[in-house]
Amino acid sequence: MKTLVICSGGLDSVSLAHITANEHQLTRLVSFDYGQRHRKELGFAQAAAARLGVPFHLIDMRGIGAALSGSALTDEIDVPDGHYAEETMRITVVPNRNAIMLSIGFGIAAAQGDEAVATAVHGGDHFIYPDCRPGFTRAFEAMQQAALQGYADVRLHTPFVRESKAEIVRQGAAHGTPFAETWSCYKGGEIHCGRCGTCVERREAFHLAGVSDPTPYADPDYWITALTTRENG
Repeated sequence: MKTLVICSGGLDSVSLAHITANEHQLTRLVSFDYGQRHRKELGFAQAAAARLGVPFHLIDMRGIGAALSGSALTDEIDVPDGHYAEETMRITVVPNRNAIMLSIGFGIAAAQGDEAVATAVHGGDHFIYPDCRPGFTRAFEAMQQAALQGYADVRLHTPFVRESKAEIVRQGAAHGTPFAETWSCYKGGEIHCGRCGTCVERREAFHLAGVSDPTPYADPDYWITALTTRENG
C-alpha cells in the first residue's frame, strides 16, 4: 500500500515512518510549520525522510497557525510542567490542527497517487486532544471518502489510535527507529527539558516498554515526581 506519513519529527511519527517503510510502501513524509515554538522538530522529520530515501514536503501553515491563537505551542504562554494527562496540558491544544493537516495530507496523497495517509495519533492523546480520538479518525476518513469520491480512493491509516506510547516505543524499536533522532519537547530548547508533558510521557514510555532511552534531558528524574503527583492527585 503506497502510504504518505504525516511526520512531525517526534518519536511517534518517526517510528510510524520506519514501520511503514518496512511493512508498506512509504512514498513521502509531510510536515507542517504552523509557528510552533518547538519547530526544531521539523529538522528531525526532514532527516527521517532523507534516511528513508523518500521525498520531504514541508507545508508552511504559519499564517493559519497565527489565527489559531490561545495555545502554549504557538503563543507566548508558558508550556506547563507535569504529566501529559493533567488538565493543565489542555493549554497545548491547537484547535483543529490535525483536521487541517490531514486534509492537506489527503490532497497531496490524491494528487500523487498514494493509497493511504498515515498518522501517529495514539491512545495517550485521547484525554487532551479530541482530534486524536477514534471517533474523529472514523468520521474524518468517511468525510474524505465523500470529498474524493470518483477522483481517488485514499484511506486513513491509524495503527496506534488505541495503543499506548510504550507500545509505540516497542514497535519502533523492533523496526530500528533511531529514537535519538526524534524530538518531543514542547519547549524547544537545546535539549529535551524533561519536565513538560511530552517529555514526561516520552520518558515514561521508554520505562514501561523496557527500552533504553537515549534522550538527554535537562531534568532527567522529574518524570518520577510528575507520575507520583498525578497518582496522588
